Amino acid sequence: MLPGMAAKPRVAMVGAGNLGTALTLALQQAGYSIEAVIAHAGGASLKRAQRLAGQVAARAATNLSVVRAQLIWFCVPDAAIATAARRLAEKIEWKGRVALHSSGALSSDELGVLRRRGASVASVHPLMTFVRGSRGSLAGVPFALEGDPAALRVARCVVEAVGGHAYPIRKQDKAAYHAWGTFASPLFTALLATMEQVAILAGVNRKAAKQRMIPILQQTLANYAAFGAAGAFSGPIVRGDVDTVKRHRRVLSRNPILHDVYVALALSALRHLPVRNERALSRVLKSNGN
Repeated sequence: MLPGMAAKPRVAMVGAGNLGTALTLALQQAGYSIEAVIAHAGGASLKRAQRLAGQVAARAATNLSVVRAQLIWFCVPDAAIATAARRLAEKIEWKGRVALHSSGALSSDELGVLRRRGASVASVHPLMTFVRGSRGSLAGVPFALEGDPAALRVARCVVEAVGGHAYPIRKQDKAAYHAWGTFASPLFTALLATMEQVAILAGVNRKAAKQRMIPILQQTLANYAAFGAAGAFSGPIVRGDVDTVKRHRRVLSRNPILHDVYVALALSALRHLPVRNERALSRVLKSNGN
């Protein structure tokens, strides 16, 4: 910890979106005192800050001038991190304070203006999805950390307190790391929406498709957790069933986007998973005809 900093320092959260709300509630449950939730003056962001502040016995504010917190955590959209840091840089004395942000793609350098004013800064990103109406636990969640040594010491203590697991990441790896996370949840959700469209081709509406897919999705994730990707892979491609793949391409050609997604994923399977009849499948998938 920094000299003079409490084991669980007072916290000010900048932003009260889905991620900021989840972190604020988790910090309070872990015994941290939330002093303030900072928002832009007026508008929806201030209303969200007021609601969140009310839940954690904090105050909503539009600047840091009245804040004594030693830990300032920026939970704003990536494009707004540097701007928010510049806006707040002159409001308080930053020496002896820790400033964190939670971007998965951007490094701690986004808080460079605060570093130059004496703060110790770091990026702290949980590999987890946060959506409105869902209050998932942070227990067991991995957090990727990079930044200044003092800020990293504080961040590791915070992550441990909320039940997460901290691990280091290099600045140059953050873009690829965030792309990985995007595959794991947002693009996986896009794939689920794509599945619903394929179900419509089979005469099944979206609501029914969702209900009927849940068991196979749950078992697939359970298989992946237990056996890895290779052990969880099943279906016509792993069997090398060329005729079935041809049938799939023909019916999916009625919707070019669905067809392209199928071919892209099937080619990825040929490259990364064990399959039979690989050459024949590759020819079928790369052919212009269906």
